[in-house]
Order: sequence, then structure tokens, then C-alpha cells
Amino acid sequence: MNKTVIGVLASGRGSNLQAIVDAIEAGRLNAKIGAVISDNPEANVLKRMTAADIPTLCIDRRQFVSRHEFEAAVAEELNIRHVELVVLAGFMRILTAYFIDRFAGKIMNIHPALLPAFPGENAQQQAVDYGAKVSGCTVHFVDEGMDTGPIILQEAVPVLEDDTAETLSDRILHAEHILYPRALALYCEGRLKVEGRRVRIIETE
Repeated sequence: MNKTVIGVLASGRGSNLQAIVDAIEAGRLNAKIGAVISDNPEANVLKRMTAADIPTLCIDRRQFVSRHEFEAAVAEELNIRHVELVVLAGFMRILTAYFIDRFAGKIMNIHPALLPAFPGENAQQQAVDYGAKVSGCTVHFVDEGMDTGPIILQEAVPVLEDDTAETLSDRILHAEHILYPRALALYCEGRLKVEGRRVRIIETE
């Protein structure tokens, strides 16, 4: 079976990307990373991938006068590398309709909450402040809304009585590292079918 070429967009430390790399190396994910692109020249993800045999580059958003020009440059790099699925791994930019249309149905994100609860930034703090007893993480396809795309997989994580945003974040992140590669594997196996808001997982025989 041919490996699905994925392109990863990341702005931070790259721990979810590392989990994806580990899953590929362990044979749990039939994919190849065609490119890792960061919009932040100081991102730890660039250092983390230095030792790996993975094309890594920075497209600094500050070098462009508009979001459209920035996204066009990112899209061009992804297309050059024949990327079939765009994976957001801590990418701290809201994508516009232009970019989403170019990769319609082929952009995946992970969010540190059980959507539709606590969308947007600081989801872990939102959960603590609200007094939620359960939070978690959600892998979803990206649409033009704020964390509103069709949900692929979710994993619940309890919110403990003495949790802070930081302690809850750490526990959710552990779940993310398991859930994201699992969702990507389903995509690469052709087992995800989007029907309106619902993502059906096709069972194997």
C-alpha cells in the first residue's frame, strides 16, 4: 500500500509531530511526512526535526504583507511536495477560506477539549474555570469555523479537583499523542467517510 504524504504545519514545540513520527517509525501509521512547515523561526519544532530525515522549513508570516500571500506560499510548498493531507500540530494561525478551499476535506486538527465544548484558545483554562468534570481532546477536519469541523475521534480526560490549566494540559497532551496518530491512520487506510457533520469510520473485514 502506498504511503500517504502528509504535510505538517506547526508553530511550537512539536510534541504531537513527534508522536506522529514515532507512529510512522513503529509501523502504526502508513504515511510519509513530505514537509514540516513552521510560521515561527524560533519554534522548537524546527530544532526537534533537525536530526530527522524530514524536509523542514520556516515560512515566516512576518515576511508577508497579507494572510493570503502567506497562505499561498505555504500551499505552494505543500503542492511541490505532493502533500495529500495537511496536519495541523500546534499551528497558531487561523486559516482563511482561501487555504481551506485549496485543501478541502484534507486538513486535520487536534483540539485540547471535547468539542463543541471549549473551542478556541486556552481550552484547558476554560474547562477549569467552568468547573467541568471531564475534558479531553478532539481530532477533527478543518472547516471555516473556529474548531467547528466534522469530528473524527475524541478521548475523554477527567478534570481533577485540584487541576490547574497546566496540569490538565499535561494529561490531555498525553491523550493527544495517542489519538492523533490513530485518526491519521484511519485516514491513510481510507476508512473515514464524511457525511455532512458526521464522520463515519468504515469497519475492516
